[in-house]
Amino acid sequence: MRSMSKPLKIALICGLAVAVASCSTARRIWPFGGDDAPGSVASAGERISILEFEQQLTPSTDLAGRDFFVPGPQAITAWPVPGGNLEQSLEHVIAAPNFTVAWRRNIGEGGSRSTQVTATPVAADGRIYVMDGEARVSAVDADTGQILWQTNLRPEGRDRAYGGGVAVSGERVYVTSGYRLASALNARTGAVEWTTRFDAPIHGAPTVAGGRVFAVDVDNQILALDAATGSLAWSYQAISEPARLMRASSPAVTGDTVIAPFSSGEIVALRATNGQELWTQVLSRTSRTSALSEIRDIAGRPAVSRGVVYAVSHSGLISAMDVRSGQPAWQLPLAGMNAPWVAGDVVYAVSKSGELTVINRQNGQVYWIRDINEGRTRTQGGWFFGVGKRTVRPVWSGPLLASNRLILVNSDGQAVAYDHKTGQEVASLNLGAPAFIAPIAYNGALYVVTDNGQLVSIR
Repeated sequence: MRSMSKPLKIALICGLAVAVASCSTARRIWPFGGDDAPGSVASAGERISILEFEQQLTPSTDLAGRDFFVPGPQAITAWPVPGGNLEQSLEHVIAAPNFTVAWRRNIGEGGSRSTQVTATPVAADGRIYVMDGEARVSAVDADTGQILWQTNLRPEGRDRAYGGGVAVSGERVYVTSGYRLASALNARTGAVEWTTRFDAPIHGAPTVAGGRVFAVDVDNQILALDAATGSLAWSYQAISEPARLMRASSPAVTGDTVIAPFSSGEIVALRATNGQELWTQVLSRTSRTSALSEIRDIAGRPAVSRGVVYAVSHSGLISAMDVRSGQPAWQLPLAGMNAPWVAGDVVYAVSKSGELTVINRQNGQVYWIRDINEGRTRTQGGWFFGVGKRTVRPVWSGPLLASNRLILVNSDGQAVAYDHKTGQEVASLNLGAPAFIAPIAYNGALYVVTDNGQLVSIR
């Protein structure tokens, strides 16, 4: 066989060096690409060992052709926290029957090399509250898109930071920020009522419950603040994890229990009043074929429904855990960055490779899987005999079950509706810019924040 020429050897060595370098972890990672984690399927009452995931996740033959129950849609008159309610589980909402854009409004700085729009909007009292890429908070009239007030929380002289979010409770809007602060604003005027500064940035949005503001900082510490004054009530330190995604999650609250997700892959249940640890589970699995599985982040919000916590990790597990003990009822090999959506008999989840999966909530068996990237995958690059070519797939955010359709948005700038029983695409529309934040529902409409700093109303 002929030996390789010197230029070709150099090219191949450089290509390998790039590939190896791309496996290193960083504090901020946005993992495009495939979900190549091997998988298996749980049968009724069976837990699957995470050491035995050697097959692709597939639908259960026992459920082939079977229908499942989903409750009818309900009107949503408030969306006070990023997950819709404190348990982050709304099941089925009424929203956007016509699936057309009603209005668009610029709310400030969009995404760039130095900023990221990461905050999910919240809604109450006829207003949408949203934050741009530079910690500018806006109150927007939900019907007309008119901006009612704006408050910029970026500290003077500070470099740009990303992350954080908003929540609304009573007469206050609560804000967390990558600028290492939390603030309370008057919901009617936007006036700052208090600000508390911290040692680490906060990338996730706050959750407000029982007179407390709960938020997780980038060092995996959950902070509980007094909602009236901003003073620290208690804190809890999870395992520190420097490698994390640019998406960040929010705690769920059920009764007197806070369910906190961390970038270490930990799900921790804590007493809301004093921070006492109740239980801990780790959703972590390392794939032999994907270095990105080392990123254990639980970037999607955990959902609590009927005494069970549902959560998805980036490293390849979706789990259903008892809210009192943390004991898993089932686990499946699904790597994701979005919150699972629980409705009726099923759990909807989207993998990071773009597979929409419907799971029986009781036993973990799979009804069906749909590749929502079909027809949307493309190839880019290739500078020397194809070296450098890569497959590009849209990044999806969602789902949300609205008016008998699963609504998702993606990095190609689309909002897409799928039949909630079959997974077939039924409608799509152009948002005008990439969208990395799942939509919310409020008073019969959907609201989406796009990466160019626009709030879009869909009716």
